Amino acid sequence: MAYELIICEKNDASRRIAEALADKNPEKKIVNKIPYFELSHKGKKIIVASAVGHIFTVAENKKTQNYPNFDISWQPSFKVSKKTYYTKNYFDLLTQLSKDADSYVIGCDFDTEGEVIGRNVLWFICKKKNAKRMKFSTLTKEELFDSYENASKSIDVKLAEAGEARHFLDNYFGLNSSKALTSAIKNAGLFKILSSGRVQSPILTLIAKREEEIESFIPKPYWQLIARVNIKDGTLEALHKEEKFWNKDKADSTYKKCKNKDAIVREIKKRQYYTQPPTPFNITSLQTESYKNFGFSPKQTLDIAERLYLSAHISYPRTSSEKLPQTIDYKRIIKNLANIKEINKNALILLQKAQLKPNEGAKTDPAHISIYPTHDTPDLSKLSEQEKKIYMLLAKRFLSVFADPALRESIEIKFDINNEIFIAKGSRTISPGWISFYQPYVKFKEVQLPEVKENEKYNVKELILKEDKTKPPARYTQGSMISEMEERNLGTRATRANILQILYDRYYIEDKSIKITDIGKAVVKVLEKYVPELISEDLTRQFEQELEQIQESKTTEEEVLEKARELLKKIFINFKKHEKDIGKHLVEALKQTQEKTSILGKCSMCKEGELRILYSRKTKKRFVACNKYPACKTTYSLTTGKIIPTNEMCEYCKTPIVKVQRKGKRPFKMCLTYDCKSKEKWKSNSNGNNNNNKENNNQKA
Repeated sequence: MAYELIICEKNDASRRIAEALADKNPEKKIVNKIPYFELSHKGKKIIVASAVGHIFTVAENKKTQNYPNFDISWQPSFKVSKKTYYTKNYFDLLTQLSKDADSYVIGCDFDTEGEVIGRNVLWFICKKKNAKRMKFSTLTKEELFDSYENASKSIDVKLAEAGEARHFLDNYFGLNSSKALTSAIKNAGLFKILSSGRVQSPILTLIAKREEEIESFIPKPYWQLIARVNIKDGTLEALHKEEKFWNKDKADSTYKKCKNKDAIVREIKKRQYYTQPPTPFNITSLQTESYKNFGFSPKQTLDIAERLYLSAHISYPRTSSEKLPQTIDYKRIIKNLANIKEINKNALILLQKAQLKPNEGAKTDPAHISIYPTHDTPDLSKLSEQEKKIYMLLAKRFLSVFADPALRESIEIKFDINNEIFIAKGSRTISPGWISFYQPYVKFKEVQLPEVKENEKYNVKELILKEDKTKPPARYTQGSMISEMEERNLGTRATRANILQILYDRYYIEDKSIKITDIGKAVVKVLEKYVPELISEDLTRQFEQELEQIQESKTTEEEVLEKARELLKKIFINFKKHEKDIGKHLVEALKQTQEKTSILGKCSMCKEGELRILYSRKTKKRFVACNKYPACKTTYSLTTGKIIPTNEMCEYCKTPIVKVQRKGKRPFKMCLTYDCKSKEKWKSNSNGNNNNNKENNNQKA
C-alpha cells in the first residue's frame, strides 16, 4: 500500500509530528535500532522518519594531498568518516521507506540547513526533485498540525541552493587551506594537522589583533582626587570634575588647594527617566546572556536550547529575530507560565493588563520569529539543572518584554571645595516595572545619595589623591566574541558557536577570557604575510552577501562558486611559492606550544625538577615524568583525552592538577596521584563528582 513519507531532521521531531497528525496513536516501528512512525491522518497512510541531521556531507571525490582541489560532491556521511558511520542505518531505512512512497513532505527545521538536509534526502535517496514543505517554529501539536495542513507545494529551492553554496564554499576554503598548512609543516619535518577556514581564520585574526593590542599597550599614569564628605551619619564620596589628572603637578597643586577646606553644595541635579523593557531573545543575545549569568559557552547554550525546542517547550532557537507577533497567542502562553511557582505572581500581573504589547527589537529573520516559551510549559523537576536555568532565563525574559518600563532617577551633587568642583553621582529605581520580572538577570547600580540643600556647608573628612594607570583592552569572552561576530557579519547564527569551539579544539585559543596560543599566532602571521585574503573580513562578508543574493535570485550558486575557485587558485599559487618559509614558522610555533603545554608543574618529590608530559615509543602511551631523570625517577600514568595544565596544586598529594577534556563529555580536573585522598569522593559518588567535574572512580591519573 502506497503512503506519504514525511522526512524530518531528528527523531524527537519525527515523533512529535507523528503524534500531532495521527487520527489515533501512531505506531512506532524500529529497524536496526532506528525508529520511525506509521499513522493514519484523515484516512491517509503516512510514515514519518528522521534523517538524523546531515546524512550527506560534502567531501572529495578522490582523496589527494594536492591543493587546491575543487573536485567535491555530496556523499553519504557514513562513507566519509568513521565518526559518522552511525548515519548508515538512517540512510538504509530512508532508502527502504522511499520505495513504496507515492508522495513526500519535508518536515526538517525551517532554515538553510534544514532545507539542504531535506533536499539531499529527496534527491539522493528518494530520487525526487521536489516535495511539499512544512514550515514551523515550534513542535507544539497545534502548530505542527497547521503546518502540515498548510504545507507549501514546493521546497524553497533558492534557500537550498544558498545552503549548498555555503557548504561548498566552506569546503573549498577549509579543506584546501588546511591541506596547505599541513603540507607546509610536513615538508618542514613535522607532521601535524592544522586547520583554517573561510570564517574561522578572520575570527582568529580578530583575537590575535586584540592580543597584540594588549601586549603592546603602554600604561599611562593618571591621578584622581576624591573628597570624602561628612554628611549626617555617614560619608559621601565626590570625585573632582577633572575625573583624571594626566599631570601630576596639577594634581598635587589641586590637592594642596583643597586640603583642610570645607565642601559647599553648589548645585543639585535630579533627573527621572524611563528604562524600556529588554527585547525578545534571538540566539546571539541568548548565548551572551547565558554566558554572563551561568558561564555556559555559546555551543553549550545552543545545545541546551535545542533540547528544549525538541521537547516543545520553546520555539526554534537558531533565529536572528527580535520580533513577537500576536499570532503566537501571548495570553495563552502567559496563563500557562503562571503555573510555574517562581514566576506566578508576575504572570498574573501581566494577565490583568488591558493590552499585551511586547517591546520588540529591530532585528528580523526571514524564517522565524524570536525565541519564546511555548504554551507547553515543562515540569521543572523533570528538566536538568542546565535546562532549567536556560528555560527560566527565557521565561523571565519573555514576561519582562510585556512589562511596564522601569522608572529610574539619577542624582548629581556638585560640591565647591575652595573653588574646585567635586561631583557625587547616584541613581536609584523608583518604580521597578520590568526589572522585577527579570530578576536576578538584570543589575542596575543603586546608589542612594543623602538629602542635602544648596549652599549647605559640610566638613571634608578625608581628601584622597589616588594614583592609577590606564588598562589595556579587555580580552574577548565567549559571550562578547559571539556578539562581535554578529556585529561584523562573520558566520551565521547557526555556525558561530561551532566556529569558536573549533578554535578551542585546535588549541588556537585558550581560557574563558580568550587568549590566543603560540600556534594560533603563528597561523595568523603566516596567513597575514603570504595569503592575506584567507583572513580578510571583507572577503568573508562579501561571500555572506552573495549567499544572501542567491536566496534573492540576484545571483546563482554556480556564479558564486566559480568566483571562489578562481580566487583560491591565485591564493594557493602564491602559498606554494612560500611553502618552505611558512612551514618553518609553523614548526617553530608548534614546538613552543608543545613545550608550554607539556610542563605541568614542579616535582613534589625532588623539589627541583619539572613534571612534563612525555610519550613512550614502547607503550605508545603518554606519561608524566620529572625532567631531572635519572636523578629523580618520579613518574605518573596519564588518562586519555586532552591534558591542560592549570597551575594548581593538589592540597593533599601536592602534585599538579590538570584539566582533562574528552570529546562529547564535560571536562574535569584531577591531580596526578591515583590513590590521592582527593579522589575518595569519586568512589562514593555515583556521579563521580569531584571538584565539580565528573569521572568514574576507576580513573587513573
